[in-house]
Amino acid sequence: MRFLLRRLALFAAALVVISVLVFVALRILPGDVASVMAGHDSPPERVAALRMQLGLDRPLTQQYVDWAVALLHGNFGVSMLTGRTISEQVGARALVTFPLIVMGLIVALLIGIPLGCASCLAKSERVRGLFHLVAIISGSIPALWGGLLLILLLGKGIGLVGLFPSQGFPQDGWTAFPQAVASLALPALAVGIIVGAGLMRYTRAALEELMTSSTIDMAMACGMTRTRAMLTVGLRLAMPQLVSVIGLTFAEMITGVMVIENLFDLPGLGEGLITDVGNRDLIAVQGELFMLAAFFLTIGLAVDLLHRALDPRLNDSGGREL
Repeated sequence: MRFLLRRLALFAAALVVISVLVFVALRILPGDVASVMAGHDSPPERVAALRMQLGLDRPLTQQYVDWAVALLHGNFGVSMLTGRTISEQVGARALVTFPLIVMGLIVALLIGIPLGCASCLAKSERVRGLFHLVAIISGSIPALWGGLLLILLLGKGIGLVGLFPSQGFPQDGWTAFPQAVASLALPALAVGIIVGAGLMRYTRAALEELMTSSTIDMAMACGMTRTRAMLTVGLRLAMPQLVSVIGLTFAEMITGVMVIENLFDLPGLGEGLITDVGNRDLIAVQGELFMLAAFFLTIGLAVDLLHRALDPRLNDSGGREL
């Protein structure tokens, strides 16, 4: 309970700090949203009246306090340009972004963990070196370039083997389920291959630390082969470390898919955030950035709690090491 309360207190403090940073960073940017909304040729009186209507003429401290109080009530504001609530906009875009992240993570797990195990268990140094080279090359490919290569290989109407759509998302959304999944296939592959290369290296490193441990030797003494001991006992022992890596990777993939969404013309959080920044819609941008930061922190908190649940040694220490 003490560990949980301390983590929740840190979580709340981090949210407060992030809210201040987001608010201040957007206010020091050049430009004025009132001028954008009124039009570049509008008279100064029109711009001043619009600033007053939007509350931009008030002191910054008062603007922040009003925004923070609204956040506590679950009100992230209303877009100055579209008139829609920020929660509604983010919810609609998240229905594209989060399925894309989940599909990309599934691809990464199917690539990273099996190849990481194979790389660790390979007896030939040449084979191990080949796995290592593949991981380095795959992890070094920029997301934009990898996405373009997949379009040229697998995109319908463009690629050598036209299997999947290379642009857009169905207007009917997830009601057209097969088309929606197909439209996310290439972006998920582009993200998953790069992330999978990193998971492959983490899996290999985690298992190599256990290869000479007494636990593996004891499992082999009970009749297991080294391969079976590593895949059953070793992989289970490495799971807390891998869960931490996978959880943080899941959070970091939000920033990675922003480039992919623009490349594949997907109406997700990345595309929406770039559009709102270009339109100087400060209310929308600060709400979206705060929600993304809160998601990062929530994933970190969940990883901490899950790591503690999977590793009994942390419970025995009473949380003093954290």
